[in-house]
Amino acid sequence: MAMSFEWPWQYRFPPFFTLQPNVDTRQKQLAAWCSLVLSFCRLHKQSSMTVMEAQESPLFNNVKLQQHDAFISIYFAGNLEWLDKNKSSFLIMWRRPEEWGKLIYQWVSRSGQNNSVFTLYELTNGEDTEDEEFHGLDEATLLRALQALQQEHKAEIITVSDGRGVKFF
Repeated sequence: MAMSFEWPWQYRFPPFFTLQPNVDTRQKQLAAWCSLVLSFCRLHKQSSMTVMEAQESPLFNNVKLQQHDAFISIYFAGNLEWLDKNKSSFLIMWRRPEEWGKLIYQWVSRSGQNNSVFTLYELTNGEDTEDEEFHGLDEATLLRALQALQQEHKAEIITVSDGRGVKFF
């Protein structure tokens, strides 16, 4: 069953696509943009994008209004992280790395997997995690989540025979 996205009323309002000059109005506008982008990406489990993809996405390009907007709002809200120096691709963090880490660690504890080693692929694509929200998570976001767990001494990122892995404590 495909999930559909319900666009907020602002999406059909042309000024929504133009950065507002009034500071208070602009803050509300940017908050609304941030909410829109994060909701859309969360529904579609999209955590990374290139600038070219963003320009073509209905998220940033309202064809009916012939309007488009830069994704500056999520950058200011701290939910965008550039993946390269040229700023051609970025992560969209609709959940912070610490939150992903917490979800992953809850699954590890709940399923009795403490003191176990997993490959990154097993965590995000394995049969055991199919019903988990982090299933299908991109590797860059997964690594940030595991680094957060590593800082809390709940996991250690290791090298395994076929790439990277993680041991949970």
